[in-house]
Amino acid sequence: MLQQQVFHLHPHGWENDPEEERYKVSTLDYLSGLRYNNYALFFRLEDGAKRQAASILKKGLERTISQARHLCGTIEKDPEGGHSFVKTKNSTVQFVVQWLDSPEDNYPSFDDLYDSHFSTRTLGPLDLWSVYPMTAGDKPEAHPDNSPAVSAFKANFIRGGLVFNMHHHHYANDVLGWTAFTHQLAENCYALYNGTSFPTWDPIYLDRSRVTKKEVPEESRIEGPVQQERHPAHTMGIVLLFHLPKSKAAQLKKLATSTNGSRISTYDAFSAFIWRTLSRLRAPVFKPDPSSTLFWAEAVDMRRRFHSPECPARTQGNIMFAARSTAVPVQQPTVAEVISEWPLPKLASYIRKLTNCVTQENLDKTLDVVALIRDKTALNARVDSHPPMSILQTDHRRANVAAADFGFGKPVTYRHLWDDISVGVILIYPPRSTAPDSDEGCEFAIMYEKNLAHTLIQDPEWNKYFEYRGVTAEHRCG
Repeated sequence: MLQQQVFHLHPHGWENDPEEERYKVSTLDYLSGLRYNNYALFFRLEDGAKRQAASILKKGLERTISQARHLCGTIEKDPEGGHSFVKTKNSTVQFVVQWLDSPEDNYPSFDDLYDSHFSTRTLGPLDLWSVYPMTAGDKPEAHPDNSPAVSAFKANFIRGGLVFNMHHHHYANDVLGWTAFTHQLAENCYALYNGTSFPTWDPIYLDRSRVTKKEVPEESRIEGPVQQERHPAHTMGIVLLFHLPKSKAAQLKKLATSTNGSRISTYDAFSAFIWRTLSRLRAPVFKPDPSSTLFWAEAVDMRRRFHSPECPARTQGNIMFAARSTAVPVQQPTVAEVISEWPLPKLASYIRKLTNCVTQENLDKTLDVVALIRDKTALNARVDSHPPMSILQTDHRRANVAAADFGFGKPVTYRHLWDDISVGVILIYPPRSTAPDSDEGCEFAIMYEKNLAHTLIQDPEWNKYFEYRGVTAEHRCG
């Protein structure tokens, strides 16, 4: 029988907090999604360690939300325009502890999840593992005008382990903001578990003034684009998981490196190969004009690109910008050139040029324009608003949460839990193992047309490099 305990966590030391704190939603936040993100950490745990792990997580969360203070509360409209993360003295964060480890119940075990490469399909309906209504996806409940809760957490104890689902509004954090929060949480839990000193926290991590523009007077504001909707030509999506061993990634990099000595990264190489392969396989179905161009975009972490001043690695919020093929002064390849006419090194070089166009200065100019728009909530990014064959990559390689020691254990890996599939998104997971002698490389969750899945799974050229690890998620019906 399913058992739950629901806690409404006050931040550590809340009794001495101000009656209200407001943290301005940044101008850059509006370019992210009107959605919740769900990151599930998978721990292997013995039965005897579970009760203590639940207690440690509860106390660790209380301390960590007292540091990352914007995560405790709701998003509210500001009188002068825009929105803020609002924390009152009585604000709490929901933390649910759920027990799914009874031998009589038919819930998946840790071994079941491990054997399926931690597939969402193995978990089953995500409502069981989540805090309502914070399942992933664009939804009215996440609109900032509707006072959405910023975060919630659910610890699901299963036979042999723990699935720790961390929910937060996309305005609150990008993937590396979540990574920073997770490492802070892990260090707090480790200190509680071992009785050692707690990690430091610098309030500057909450400072996003460099990506926040002042509200402009109403008479100076302009109308922006209409809310993006799903393109009608898209079909039902599925998420396919592939593994690129380190040795195969090295082969791809060699294949994509030009003889003229120009630098190509492993990222450039596998990105070009993925774009080429997916375009080649989809073109016979969607029949684009060979002389037309395709939409390709990538999320780019600005924490490492800010230079005046530099940006602390644990800075919270959305510090991601995007490189888009349609918005940079670099000549786009045609469909024919992507598929075959350009040599792979030239396509990889194009991707590198796109990435290099993302600078602090260009972001600042973009935010100046965004600040003028009356309804900034309509600017949220949706790759499925573009026609089929469009791609948006999000690179999680630096989200090294498997190295985060919570005291009671380290996560084996994590997954973004989906049941709302936007075809065209590619998520690049970091390797599960960082051992020097391991050939374990990155994993790729590719949101692809369900009726075309066999074309990628069975493609001989693709299979020279990428290993198929199964279907990791399917679109929710209804």
